[in-house]
Amino acid sequence: MKEKEISYQITNTYSTMNELTDKTKNVWFVCHGIGYLSRYFITYFGQLNAEDNYIIAPQASSKYYLKNEYKHVGASWLTKENTKAEIENVHANLNAIYNAEQIPENVNFYVLGFSQGVSVAMRWISRYKILCDKIIIYAGSIPSELTVKDFEFIDHEKTKVINIVGTQDEYLTEQRMQQEHEKMELLFGKHYIFNTFEGRHEMSMKVLLELEKK
Repeated sequence: MKEKEISYQITNTYSTMNELTDKTKNVWFVCHGIGYLSRYFITYFGQLNAEDNYIIAPQASSKYYLKNEYKHVGASWLTKENTKAEIENVHANLNAIYNAEQIPENVNFYVLGFSQGVSVAMRWISRYKILCDKIIIYAGSIPSELTVKDFEFIDHEKTKVINIVGTQDEYLTEQRMQQEHEKMELLFGKHYIFNTFEGRHEMSMKVLLELEKK
């Protein structure tokens, strides 16, 4: 048996919310967690002021039926299968969206990853040296292969790194939280903010409103 590889072009969707105008203050580039579709994930950002905030939500291309009911569809960015090639595909997806949106230089640019979307966002930021005003690590883990050199381009006078997690998050045990703290300190030294909120492994509209102000 031989396993071969081909390259081909695919078409994918992504979602936006509000309009990008000369009054826009903040552009959010938000990577969903496993099981989401971007058009549902983006609704969590609906409480942000529409005039000030423009939201871009990339869509993972690997889709599947949730709970084996063949009703609701979710998506996943990556698995342990052929991960290196899939990372390249994910980056091609994000780069295409980033280039298509032509984000103005005069706005605040925030990159948020939720759950599985954290690894997607952090790999993309580090590889392509994406300049952000905020990097928001929300209830997820930073990939273990990333090193301090990958983030040396960050000017901590201009970029806030925020790690936030629910106090009852069922996926982040005390041991894993300690590991994440150590990883954050290794990558960013003391230049990061760690916050918790009362909740589980979930998106919180209240938290997003607070993140906008931080």
